[in-house]
Amino acid sequence: MNIRDIHHVAIICSDYKVSRKFYVEILGLSVIAETYREERHSYKLDLRVGEHSQIELFSFDNPPARSSYPEAAGLRHLAFEVDNIEDAIAHLSEHDIKVESVRVDELTGKKFTFFQDPDGLPLELYEI
Repeated sequence: MNIRDIHHVAIICSDYKVSRKFYVEILGLSVIAETYREERHSYKLDLRVGEHSQIELFSFDNPPARSSYPEAAGLRHLAFEVDNIEDAIAHLSEHDIKVESVRVDELTGKKFTFFQDPDGLPLELYEI
């Protein structure tokens, strides 16, 4: 096996229009493709993250809620690299998105913080 990178992360949202606006207009991810699947009454939005990765944003009728925040078994959070964490926080704050206090990773000395997408999915900003 030769794993080279993470290709994509899939996210199921409860309100497609709200989540699309959040990821495209607020976070600034570019749209690769947007598909409406009539038979499923579902959208699939492919978003570019950096040079090599993607987020697949799905909509489904009545998806179950996340079981807990954020310590449920399984994926804990999704982290985005940023050059300047203070600038990123200021941008999110301009859009009324609450961001936790900045912390410093005790192992790397790098700054990081958390915020949430419209469905409460925990997202991290990590300063590189």
